[in-house]
Amino acid sequence: MNPVLLHTQNRVGLITLNKPEKLNAWDKPMRDQIVEALKSYDQNPDIGAIVITGAGDRAFSAGQDMSEAHSFDADRAEEWIREWETFYATLRRLTKPVIAALNGVAAGSAFQVALLCDIRVGHSDVKMGQPEINSGIASITGPWIMKEMLGMSRTIELTLTGRLMLAAECHHIGVIHHIVDRAEVLPKALEIAEQLAAKAPIAMRLDRAWFADMTEAGFQHTIDAAIASHRVSYGSGEPARQMENFMAARGHTLGAKKQ
Repeated sequence: MNPVLLHTQNRVGLITLNKPEKLNAWDKPMRDQIVEALKSYDQNPDIGAIVITGAGDRAFSAGQDMSEAHSFDADRAEEWIREWETFYATLRRLTKPVIAALNGVAAGSAFQVALLCDIRVGHSDVKMGQPEINSGIASITGPWIMKEMLGMSRTIELTLTGRLMLAAECHHIGVIHHIVDRAEVLPKALEIAEQLAAKAPIAMRLDRAWFADMTEAGFQHTIDAAIASHRVSYGSGEPARQMENFMAARGHTLGAKKQ
């Protein structure tokens, strides 16, 4: 089964995360496909906007696939952050707008990806947040993105508690822009995408470039900080232990850590 499905509708490119059995959690091959799709749509003159959604009715994405991250050592953790730098930089530097059609939970790195989209549409059962601390993973890129969007106070609270916000709270603080019936999430996102695709393309490109330029220094500083922190974190072995405890509490197991 292809973990990333691509479809075009008029001037909109649709990316569907397609691992519903894993709540659309992503690993490196899946992230690489998403980045390739984003770049392909951005370079296509017939596409004016992009929509990202998840397969199934449970999750937009649960974020990082723990079975991949469980076995990281310090060196692989640094490579991992560089992969996220590529993913996030691609989203930040697209010339075309991106709409997140939130069909379910968006947690961890998926919450971050959703925040890096321009407009977010969801339904009343959507949950969003930064639960990394519950599985022993330090949060560095997430808090920077949240701070830019939500402010420092809420960023600290969400990061340290690891709680997920309900859709009503997300809408109240502007994280979800539109709450519609579950069946209307994707149609609404596509409708908005069509509207944005009809906007002046040069102005759209320049606006998105300025959003990225305004925050570029912070983004680069965050990547450097994430590399340093995750080398310490994964070098200690704490994430593997916490992930095992987290999954065991849910009746799942992870593979043994590489030595």
